[in-house]
Amino acid sequence: MRFFVLGAGLMGKEAVRDLLANPAVEEVIVGDLVESQALRVCGQFNDSRLQAMQTDTSNEKGFIQAISNSDVLINATVYTLNEAVARLAIDAGVHAVDLGGNVNEISRNILALNEVAKREGVTYITELGVAPGLTNILVGYGVSKFDEVETIQLRVGGLPKVPEPPLEYNQVYSIEGILYQYEGESTIIRNGLKLSVPALTEVEDIYFDGFGTLEAFHTAGGTSTLPDTFADVCHLDYKTIRYPGHAQKMKLLSELNLMKEDYFIEINGQDVRPRDVFAKVLQPIIALGDKEDVVLVRVLLEGRKGNNRMRYEFELQTDFDRENNVTAMARSTAYSISVVAQMIAKGDIQEKGVFAPEQIVPGALFVEEMKKRGVWIQEKQTIVNTN
Repeated sequence: MRFFVLGAGLMGKEAVRDLLANPAVEEVIVGDLVESQALRVCGQFNDSRLQAMQTDTSNEKGFIQAISNSDVLINATVYTLNEAVARLAIDAGVHAVDLGGNVNEISRNILALNEVAKREGVTYITELGVAPGLTNILVGYGVSKFDEVETIQLRVGGLPKVPEPPLEYNQVYSIEGILYQYEGESTIIRNGLKLSVPALTEVEDIYFDGFGTLEAFHTAGGTSTLPDTFADVCHLDYKTIRYPGHAQKMKLLSELNLMKEDYFIEINGQDVRPRDVFAKVLQPIIALGDKEDVVLVRVLLEGRKGNNRMRYEFELQTDFDRENNVTAMARSTAYSISVVAQMIAKGDIQEKGVFAPEQIVPGALFVEEMKKRGVWIQEKQTIVNTN
């Protein structure tokens, strides 16, 4: 199996680590716009199967040539390039996966390439991070256990193991991604109707062993493709998990227009976007640094199986990897995309076209592969009542 990993950042590096753990992998090319970044990643692993390559996606002909001998392209670069990279991978006839980025318009544009991908004999799976990504796979797996699903709930959080003021939160992915989640709207289904609800609203308590009572609230992007894939359910929503009080603090900052994308003020004759200033101020305050993080996920489905009303629940906790000094978020994200990329390369996924994760990834196999990597996804089935 031969892979091309585009993007030599944290997620790309951890995807490389996971690929190299498989002796059946023959080659991994690490491509990045900055060649020294790709070389740095290759140098960390010192494996003869690795090759660094300076890669510029704006040079379309050169990029297609660079990836053409790979079985699967793993796109771990910035989400703004996802659509362009998808088109180039399909043109090259190379299977590909991406991390998504919580921007539903981009994923819709990629999914619209379905017929082109079929014609070119390509399998492309988008939105393969944690949420969306891992959560979508678990939803698809869970739905297969029902005759009829009525409710889908997703609760996900990347948290510091030890919270510190002022926000009891530390950054585990891009600051722009965080601000997008907090300032946008969440697409949900309520009483059979698709709705948009503001981020940072409808705060609820949620309990996890070892953490006690936490809070969960709406944020943008987490439901991703699910409201379209499962449009006939009665209820579907996604909420982000944080330590208690976080949503109230962030809502105040939002109401002060510090996170608004299209809001500018004039200072000394220059237009300034408060969001840019706030991001610069916020970043060092919430930087993870040498702290340890944890990823908490709970996916709950309710519906009917035969004459029974049933509840099915997935739960996982991913911890910081002290041996390799890798964050829980990076592990969860990189494992998800690497596992699915290897499924495509091995032939476990063969259907051609462009897919959301819940449409095509075999859930039972995914859970087993994550278990091999130390990510234990607990499953619990409950019969609510019998008719």
